[in-house]
Amino acid sequence: MVFLQTAQHKAYKTYHNMNNKKYTIITKDEVASVDFSQVLETSANTLRYNNDGTKTFVKFEGNTPSFLDGKTQYTNDEMLTELGKSEWIIED
Repeated sequence: MVFLQTAQHKAYKTYHNMNNKKYTIITKDEVASVDFSQVLETSANTLRYNNDGTKTFVKFEGNTPSFLDGKTQYTNDEMLTELGKSEWIIED
């Protein structure tokens, strides 16, 4: 029973942490303004781009970094919906 409680706790904690993250889509030109100490990505090299390379996104927790002020923010579920659109899916 202790294992089950621990597994449930870990699952809750993972879900809770995912839901605290916020996502913002930015253009490739805006990547130069990203302060990577304020987002969860580590560098421009770790960003995922859409199929034509014109957009990417960053995620953060807590307060909105100033370079993202005024931009649309997405929850985890909303971002998954965005990434499910054809511009983000690589067809085999």
